[in-house]
Amino acid sequence: MGLRESLPEVICDIPGPQTRELLSRRDASVPRALCTTTYPVFVGRGDGAMIEDVDGNRLLDWIGGVGVLNIGYSHPEVVAAVRDQAGRYFHALFNIVGHEGYIELAERLAAKAPVRGEHKKAFFANSGAECDENAIKVARAATGRPNVICFSGAFHGRTNLTMALTAKKSYSLGMGPFPAGIYRAPYPYLYRAPEGLSEAEAISYYLGELERVLDEGTPADECACVLLEPIQGEGGFVPAPIAWVQAVRRLCDEHGILLVADEVQCGNCRSGRYFASEYWAEAGCAPDILTTAKSMGAGVPISAIVASADIMDHVPMGTIGGTYCGNPLACAAALAVMDVFEREHMEEVAARIGATFMARLQSLQAELPVIGDVRGLGAMCGVEFVCDPVTKEPATELAGRIIRGALRRGLLMESAGTASNVIRFLAPLVMTDAQLEAGLQIYEQSIREAVGLR
Repeated sequence: MGLRESLPEVICDIPGPQTRELLSRRDASVPRALCTTTYPVFVGRGDGAMIEDVDGNRLLDWIGGVGVLNIGYSHPEVVAAVRDQAGRYFHALFNIVGHEGYIELAERLAAKAPVRGEHKKAFFANSGAECDENAIKVARAATGRPNVICFSGAFHGRTNLTMALTAKKSYSLGMGPFPAGIYRAPYPYLYRAPEGLSEAEAISYYLGELERVLDEGTPADECACVLLEPIQGEGGFVPAPIAWVQAVRRLCDEHGILLVADEVQCGNCRSGRYFASEYWAEAGCAPDILTTAKSMGAGVPISAIVASADIMDHVPMGTIGGTYCGNPLACAAALAVMDVFEREHMEEVAARIGATFMARLQSLQAELPVIGDVRGLGAMCGVEFVCDPVTKEPATELAGRIIRGALRRGLLMESAGTASNVIRFLAPLVMTDAQLEAGLQIYEQSIREAVGLR
C-alpha cells in the first residue's frame, strides 16, 4: 500500500535515531524560539494526509501545516503545474514585468470571493500576515481613516502591525513598541460568555462591547475597518455567530467602516464553503475585503486580498506589491489547487468530514465531562477540554497529554486557544475514510488514557 492510502504505523520510538540526530543539529543551528519539543518529527516524505518521518514511522497529519494542506501533501496536479512553470520561468516581478498566471488567478479569485461589489479586484502577497497588513492599507486608503478594530482571541500574524492585532501576547513578547491606532473588542466566544445569558443576550452583550470601543476607544469617523476571523483559529476554533456578524455589518454601514474577513486559515474549502464568509453573504452581511492564504497554494507561499474595484482603486501607486508577491510558481500552484477544489467539490467533502468528526466527539462528550465544548464549521473543528464542566477551568495539561498520547500512536494534533486547552482539527481534506476512522480511534484512545480510563 502506498503512503497516500496507508494508515498510521509507528515502527520505532518517536523521536527515532535519525530524528534525534536532526534535532541535535537543529538545536545547534536554529534559534531556540523555533526549536519546539512538542513535535519531535522530521518529515521524509508526504503524500495525501500522511507523512513518513525519517525513521520510517507513518503518521496521520491532523495539523496540515496549520491549515496549509487542505489538498494534502504532494498533490500530483500541483507538482505538475509547478514543474511546468519552473521549466518556463521562475520569477517575474509583477510591478515591472507581468505574467498571465497572476491575471488568471486574480480573475478567478475575484469571481469566487463573496465580497460586496459587482466588479472585484484581487492582488497577492506571500503570507497570511502580509495579506492582513495589506487589507488594512487598502481600508485606510479607501476611507482616509487611520484606526482598526480587532478582537480578543485574534491571530493575524507576526509582523509588527499584525503582532499588535494578535491578541495572545506570547506571540509578541519583547517585540514592541507596536503601532498606534489598534483597538480591541471582545469576540463572541459563546461557550465563555457571561454566565446566565442566553445566546441572543450574549450576542447583544458582545455587540454592546464593540459599540463601547467606538465610544471609548476610536471615534467611528476615525475607524477604517473592523478585522475579524469568521472562525477564530489560534483563538480556539470559535465561529462568529451569524446574528452577531449581521449586527456588526449594520454598525459598520452606519458609520462608513469597512468589514474585513480574515480567511487565512478558514478559507479554501475548510469551512464547508469555498470561503467561510459565504455564510455571511447568504445572511446579507458580506464583507468588504477578504484575505486568504495557507491552503491557497498547497504549501507554496502565496496570499490574496480581494475587494471591490471601488475600494481597491483608492490605493496610491507604489504602496502595494513586492518582490515575490504573485510569484509565477506560486500562482501556478494556486491555480492548480483551485482546479482540484472545484472539480472535487472539496467544500462538500469538508462538510462530510466535519459532520463525522463532530458526531463522534459529541458522542464522547456525553460520556466524558472533560470535553467542555465541540464546535466548528465544516472540517474546521475544535474540542475544548476543561477541568470541570461547571467552572470551565481550562484543562491545559490534559490537552497536552492527549496530544502526546496521540503522537505515540501515529496521529499529529495541535492545541489552540488562549489557554492552549483546545485541540484543533485541520486534517487534509483528501484524507481517506479509513484514515479518518483510524484517527478518531487514536483520538478517543488518547483521551481515555489521559483521563485515566482504558
